[in-house]
Amino acid sequence: MGLTRSDLILKYIVEYFIKNAQPIGSHTLIEEYHLPYSSATIRNEMFALEKMGFIEKTHSSSGRVPSSKGYRYYCEHLRDRSIDESLKNSLQVVLEQKIQSVEEVIKESCEILSHMTNLVSVVTGNSGNVERLANVQLIQISDNTLTAVFVTDKGYVENKTFIVPNTIKANEVVDCVKILNDRLKGTPVSDLVPKMEALKPVLSDYVVSHDIVYQALLETFIRFAGDRLSLYGREELFNQPEFKNDAEKLQEVFKLLNDKSVFKEAGKKDQKVEINIGETNPDVSMVTTKIKIGDGDESSITLLGPTRMDYDKALSALEYIAEELNKYFDDLSKGGNDEDA
Repeated sequence: MGLTRSDLILKYIVEYFIKNAQPIGSHTLIEEYHLPYSSATIRNEMFALEKMGFIEKTHSSSGRVPSSKGYRYYCEHLRDRSIDESLKNSLQVVLEQKIQSVEEVIKESCEILSHMTNLVSVVTGNSGNVERLANVQLIQISDNTLTAVFVTDKGYVENKTFIVPNTIKANEVVDCVKILNDRLKGTPVSDLVPKMEALKPVLSDYVVSHDIVYQALLETFIRFAGDRLSLYGREELFNQPEFKNDAEKLQEVFKLLNDKSVFKEAGKKDQKVEINIGETNPDVSMVTTKIKIGDGDESSITLLGPTRMDYDKALSALEYIAEELNKYFDDLSKGGNDEDA
């Protein structure tokens, strides 16, 4: 069924403002979209849409811009739901690389998402209740510089580089890591810090000046067990007219990006995609969906940008990537995705 005249006019007002960041009047609507209606008819429809709260008048001109209510109605009823073919192709290239970590798959997918939508993508991981430590590896960078690499059974990787003073021998650090592997392998990530603290007396038997090593490893475990937040495409914000020439607005958005609690709350509602239009910050919208990685493990992906974001492109891209990643991780958890292409 086709759109009503009122819906069509609202759709064009939203899409014009998304594209041009400028209010639109009846004459521009007719010229831009070749509408077969008189200017008076368009004005009447716009007046009715304004009365219903879907559009609003700006102070600077007689044109109209979408309201939060108008954007939401557009998202639910008026968007085309088209998916960019280049996004599909780019994602398939990532998913066809058979041997890679969960972390790498999500990272590359989000980089594609940000690049294709010109928005910031934010990934939040779980709190470590279902993820377990697979192993700790030690890499010697130089005579007195070591990097400890921690890997979970889900493929998440964290590392800590530290300088070992001359008072500590390299083999003592190796012994420390061996103890950690023997005692901590298979431990839920959320239990690593208390178990590490319980091991402190054991470590002191092997390393005389064990405190430096212990503290370095403990800091990594604390970061490891915390709620994870990864940002991609932050530079896209600088290209948005709303933020490019307004340092104060941009600063507020960066402050928002550093607030983990905002993204922890996002995606908690029982919805396929959660839409937040100007609720957290009047200049910012967020769309969020959840990814199931297997065995009750979930991450959420949020696209963040100005309230004038291209909702059709953003939602379609996010829904597609979520669907493909869910299938990919489901195949992995069932032992699939390893057949010959």
